[in-house]
Amino acid sequence: MKIGILGVGHIGKTLSRELSGAGHDVKVANSRGPDTIDATALATGARAVPAAEAVKDVDVVILSIPLNRVPEIVALLGGVPAETVVIDTSNYYPGRDSEIAAIEAGQVESLWVAQQLGRSIVKAWNSIGSDSFALKGTPVGTPGRVALPVAADDDSERAVAIALVEDTGFDGFDAGALAQSWRQQPGAPSYCTDLTREELRAALAGAEAARLPKRRDLAGAAIAERFGERTNPDSEYGVRLNRALFM
Repeated sequence: MKIGILGVGHIGKTLSRELSGAGHDVKVANSRGPDTIDATALATGARAVPAAEAVKDVDVVILSIPLNRVPEIVALLGGVPAETVVIDTSNYYPGRDSEIAAIEAGQVESLWVAQQLGRSIVKAWNSIGSDSFALKGTPVGTPGRVALPVAADDDSERAVAIALVEDTGFDGFDAGALAQSWRQQPGAPSYCTDLTREELRAALAGAEAARLPKRRDLAGAAIAERFGERTNPDSEYGVRLNRALFM
């Protein structure tokens, strides 16, 4: 497939490497220009391009940017055809994103993103830590393979994203409609806990919406106390912490 990725941070650069390594034609962009993109993101064949080029003539656009920057790309996506699948990997962290009133009032994060963009989206790759994502991908059929939930309102768009998740080394799990994607938000049992397909099924079903924000903030405080602000923990610590707090 022809894929454009906006954002080449911790998750975006792994998406770039894995998807281009799987044979997809991948273009990547950031807000600072192609010359600033780290060569590690391009190691398996992806091309660094301006943002306007990244979303042009592609089958899939993947948003790997902070959630609070979504409104900034509305115009950029304005000319993207309706049949292009847009996949969002973001999560809401009020300490980073500033408080968003609608989400604080209970709106599902993914529905807020879809509302800002004025189009259907898919939620995927938001529920895995960057270290786990970079290190834990395995071939299809590997015992204990980590599974990632994929939510969307359009069945065909969800199927595309599930197939791409598989190409990055993880089991793609059908998590249903976008309105149910709160079950894979920060604080939920499925969030950054590196579960197998059957474990993930139970984790999604057992999520309690009212408890997510407090659990999310507890995990953030623990990580900040141990590592400092805005630091991504390694997979061993992050998974152990999130399992203790979220499950």
